[in-house]
Amino acid sequence: MTGRLIAGRYELASVIGQGGMGQVWTAYDRRLDRRVAVKLLRPDKVAGGENVEELRQRFDRECRVTAQVDHPGLVTVHDAGADGDELYLVMQFVEGGDLGAHLAAHTPYPWPWAVAVGAQLCAALSAVHAVPIVHRDLKPRNVMVRTDGTVTVLDLGVASVMDTDTTRLTHTGTPIGSPAYMAPEQAMGGAIGPRTDLYALGVVLHELLGGEVPFNAPTALGVLHGHLYEQPTPLRRIRPQVPEPLEALVLRLLAKDPQDRPEDAQDAFRQLVALVPPPGADRSAPLGPMDPTRPFLRPHAPWPDKPAPAPLPERPAHPPAVNSAGPDLAAAVDEVRRLLAAGRITQAVDVLGGLLPAAATKHGEHSPVLRSLRKQYAATLMEDGQYRRALPELRRLSDEFASQYGGADRTALQYRYEAAQCLEQLGDTTSALSEYRVLLPYFERWAAADPGPPLEIRRRIGHLLLSVGDRRAARDVLTRLLYDAERVRGPHHPFPAEVRRTLAWLGHVQG
Repeated sequence: MTGRLIAGRYELASVIGQGGMGQVWTAYDRRLDRRVAVKLLRPDKVAGGENVEELRQRFDRECRVTAQVDHPGLVTVHDAGADGDELYLVMQFVEGGDLGAHLAAHTPYPWPWAVAVGAQLCAALSAVHAVPIVHRDLKPRNVMVRTDGTVTVLDLGVASVMDTDTTRLTHTGTPIGSPAYMAPEQAMGGAIGPRTDLYALGVVLHELLGGEVPFNAPTALGVLHGHLYEQPTPLRRIRPQVPEPLEALVLRLLAKDPQDRPEDAQDAFRQLVALVPPPGADRSAPLGPMDPTRPFLRPHAPWPDKPAPAPLPERPAHPPAVNSAGPDLAAAVDEVRRLLAAGRITQAVDVLGGLLPAAATKHGEHSPVLRSLRKQYAATLMEDGQYRRALPELRRLSDEFASQYGGADRTALQYRYEAAQCLEQLGDTTSALSEYRVLLPYFERWAAADPGPPLEIRRRIGHLLLSVGDRRAARDVLTRLLYDAERVRGPHHPFPAEVRRTLAWLGHVQG
């Protein structure tokens, strides 16, 4: 297969990685004369022949979102697309070795190294979670240590691409992901969030410091049982030289309840960086290659002979109009349609955002024209995965319709439902669960004509209950949902089949 050309541009050279979702190749970019890494994914194999087109569309969306994240601790995405039956992701080629190999070559792993690795991972995760994206599969194989000691996170968004739902299971009944690094809420098929990645970080740190992952068992089910019901061994029992604050942090990261973990990656970073050797420490001792403390001991400030550049202004929620005379609204709307048809959603978002001030000035804040544009803007933000920006737009639309037609207006409630989905995606589990519970009775009134929304809301409630650890309530919600879904959709429809798999998995774990 060596020499195969992907997209008429990337010539594959050699396999450097292989897993359940595909292969990673070194490749040669003919156009720009550079080495790259190409990940090839087979959605038909991962999906078992189901929802292949849905996976392709999700792949396109996740790549757009991932490409917006800019951080030195993340591998750069250069290109993405489809080549025959395979999806391809072209990434920056990273020199160095993966963290698993680094650990194997340096056992026992020095605790300052583990702290430095953890702090660098927190910095990268903080940028990822701000989008918001959840990595879902953080583990040593997905972390590269460069020769200068900097750490790079790989496979951002790939696990999400292959997981069409946060509770999707493989055909063997195992949640997608790596069981050894999987948080309890992920193992239970509940809604995941940034703290799911923090749990995986805790597993990685425990492995670096203790020599093995906190939970080992002959089977994946046994490992997941450990994540759910067993307590990890405190690290100082394994290595007494581990500082007490580091042991305490790892135990917090490995908390069963996400709410008991650090608030966010920045919180974990602050605790780790306090244990990192300060700049200039031990400068007399030579630092070898791939020493992860190097970025802290010998930080490389860019442009040292010039003052630091002023920070870039925050990107406005609505980009300004192109000129003072205002854009041609009709032409701009046609441009948005063209961009959406071509799949250039991020650019369409920017064009729509620039139209809103001009439309408000020309037609008025409450005009049908402006409302139509804002509907399209909110929908496009949702499609582009920009939930933080979509949330206030959806709330505003919901409030306007409720004010004009009453709180029980169906359109108002639909926008409120979409706003609740944003809350869920942003990791605000409590608020999302509360909103879904308020909305459910309204949508059940219309179930005879449109049974889909109430079934979906009940499914989301069940999964959020799983994510907060209320498995008894989740089982009750999902059991009743399965009965109604089979009655409405039929037993062989994908919706009840998915609920059935979740309940079967829940029974395995609790049994």
